[in-house]
Amino acid sequence: MDSLATTEKTGGTQVRHFSVFLQNKVGALLEVVKLLNEHSVAVLALSILDSSESSIGRMVVSDPDRVASLFAEHDIPHSECEVLVVELPHGADDLAKVLAALLMAEVNIFFSYPLMVRPRGRAVLVMHIDDMECSTSVLLGERFKILNQNDLSR
Repeated sequence: MDSLATTEKTGGTQVRHFSVFLQNKVGALLEVVKLLNEHSVAVLALSILDSSESSIGRMVVSDPDRVASLFAEHDIPHSECEVLVVELPHGADDLAKVLAALLMAEVNIFFSYPLMVRPRGRAVLVMHIDDMECSTSVLLGERFKILNQNDLSR
């Protein structure tokens, strides 16, 4: 129900994030990106968490339904979750404001990374948080724009 309420507030489909298990070998990420590109899917945001034996590629894509199907079809180990995507109209200067608003709401940020694309020419931050509805309400109250999948998949 929280997802539906958040979707109603932002006016579109929530953004889905994929965590992809990658073997720690040269070209592993390239193989995944090529597969997505071959099916007309763009990687819009990317973060890599590396360890000695494997890596986790965190990504936001232009067509999450297609990616979920491709990963299942090609037996690519992954998980997915909803993320909050907030526009920073004044770029890096807005980061402290976003973090302060979430702190006041006592919301935890599990991880975050920027988008590689700039919808409307503005900086954008992806965040995986513990309370999507509260975070959305707080940031909308502080006059930040929350982006949905439709904003990113144009």
